Amino acid sequence: MSDTSKPVIGIIGGTGDLGSGLAKGWAAAGYKVVIGSRSREKAAALAPELGAGVIGEDNVGAATAADIVILAVPFSSHDATIEEIKHAVQGKIVVDAAVPLVPPKVSTVQLPGEGSAAQIAQRLLGDGVRVVSAFHNVGAAKLHAGGRVDCDVLVFSDDKEARAAVIEIAGAVAKRGVGGGVLANSAAAEALTSVLIWINRQYKVPGAGISITGLEGALQA
Repeated sequence: MSDTSKPVIGIIGGTGDLGSGLAKGWAAAGYKVVIGSRSREKAAALAPELGAGVIGEDNVGAATAADIVILAVPFSSHDATIEEIKHAVQGKIVVDAAVPLVPPKVSTVQLPGEGSAAQIAQRLLGDGVRVVSAFHNVGAAKLHAGGRVDCDVLVFSDDKEARAAVIEIAGAVAKRGVGGGVLANSAAAEALTSVLIWINRQYKVPGAGISITGLEGALQA
């Protein structure tokens, strides 16, 4: 059963591997989750498989229903999806989980000229949206396996309160959220995804993650 004291989480791209994995994790932790897709029918069909209380909508419907909106779409559709939901997310927190991978060389870092996907999102959404960047380095397969993933989630934003809100929800699906500073610093986590893909291939592991040492007992910020 979802906890009404917790924010409603909308996941744009919620039928994809990462989006559906996050939905499963948050549903298990008692959050109300709305997954979005270009096809409402596709989202509605998948939702019951992800946990109690998960519902499916189209992208705009999911963005409208949510307090915190997760953007979990491929970089190739990143900008178009933002334009689609732009009016529905004004005044809200939007968490950009998109990674600027450029096939076929996805294990090579290829950041956009603007610096990061998250900075593109902030420019497109405008000052009325508090953009946060997170969840780039969490393996979708591990989310689907159930339980909290044994890795840290780096969280970036120019808005300290928005960053803290996302650190909290990150801790429900992973070991913990760790503040990584301003939005421009998201370039580091976005680039790290290509490094982790290379590590996965080289060492034949299903989902390498990261852990920040030396934080035991420290407050996250």
